[in-house]
Amino acid sequence: MFLSVFDIFKVSVGPSSSHTMGPMLAARRFAERVAALPVAAGAAVECRLYGSLAYTGEGHGTHRAVLCGLMGMAPETYDREAASAALEALNARKWVSMGPHRIRLDPGEAIISEKGKRLDGHPNAMRFRLLKGEPDLLSEVYYSVGGGFVLSEAELANPAGATAMTEVPFPFASAAQMLEMGRTSGLTIAEMKRHNEALLRPGTALDDGVMAVWQVMERCIDRGLVAEGTLPGGLNVRRRAAGLRARLEAMGGSNQPPLHAAVDWLSAYAMAVNEENAAGGQVVTAPTNGAAGVIPAVIRYYLDFVPGAARDKVADMLLTAAAIGGLIKYNASISGAEAGCQAEVGSASAMAAAALCAALGGTNEQIENAAEIALEHHLGMTCDPIRGLVQVPCIERNGMGAVKAVAAASLAALGDGTHIVPLDACIETMRQTGRDMDERYKETSLGGLSVALPEC
Repeated sequence: MFLSVFDIFKVSVGPSSSHTMGPMLAARRFAERVAALPVAAGAAVECRLYGSLAYTGEGHGTHRAVLCGLMGMAPETYDREAASAALEALNARKWVSMGPHRIRLDPGEAIISEKGKRLDGHPNAMRFRLLKGEPDLLSEVYYSVGGGFVLSEAELANPAGATAMTEVPFPFASAAQMLEMGRTSGLTIAEMKRHNEALLRPGTALDDGVMAVWQVMERCIDRGLVAEGTLPGGLNVRRRAAGLRARLEAMGGSNQPPLHAAVDWLSAYAMAVNEENAAGGQVVTAPTNGAAGVIPAVIRYYLDFVPGAARDKVADMLLTAAAIGGLIKYNASISGAEAGCQAEVGSASAMAAAALCAALGGTNEQIENAAEIALEHHLGMTCDPIRGLVQVPCIERNGMGAVKAVAAASLAALGDGTHIVPLDACIETMRQTGRDMDERYKETSLGGLSVALPEC
């Protein structure tokens, strides 16, 4: 099994990797298919949303993302102001260019939320149709399976693996295999991951690419720490990260700053990222948008507060995190719509704990233990965003996930790597818990905190 670090960490646009980034990519894929076909004049395009996309699509920006994707936009180059201008023009003309074709697209009619219906493959399903009478000129189902990963119906039915390239030096598909390969080779998890990734990006290209990902993460933290105002969506959630930064800086100049100030900074870093995500800004899937703040916050905490921290360890931290994230995605899920927030913030916390433990000099066994501790203490966490917005409880939840990650890494680093519950067992427990979790608690906004405040 091989899942690249650049599959786990992708430049994305907020507020959701599964509900914004995924639908944009799916819509663009469908538009590219249409562009390659001979299409008679007068054809129209339609998109039907199912499951979690139907229930929370409006709050997650799914409709906007689909329209942008059909116009050819992509998350990594998305410009919000340019997109808004293009959408305004689309509303006026009600057609879109797909290659040589002018396809009818009425934003007010073309996207239909099929609430109460779901397709068998995954809770995040979309059916795109090219219409001109009967039958459809083209119809395609796509599933947004979490973290910005999109699969067509055929791809989901016949998964050939995470990527076409599976012949890597260390093809571990479980934590047990990863640890055994580490013992046999004498390599760290990051070193094994490097050998695998080098087949795609040889020489310095790997480190350059990974550090470019970190730079996007770090810029996101910096933007979030100074941005003020109210987040969009109608909940009137006030940005808090900038205020936290100002108060923490003021306390830092006092004679006796509180011992927990570093933990407060950790929360501020995480919340800064997820406030940017909620505002539709640029983030990195880590492994999802909804959990995008945890890993950057823990790395920034390491750089700012851990004595002897070295920036040249950041690449290995991200490689270690990606190895753990790949195991979770392959053996369970990173999708809140599929397994609740244990699959999003829980996975991110496990990845961050592993990364920090590695930077602290932990052995492979200690790193695996750190990931297990963090994931174990997120088991059963529901995904219940109020009004379908990735704001409450999502923003604060990233701060708490980061705090748990640091605690887990520290606890594991103080041990010798031996523990009762293996990471593989914890991942399988998360998968089973997600399978058994009531649908109302899996990113539908039909249960939990979503309905606890009726005035919202």
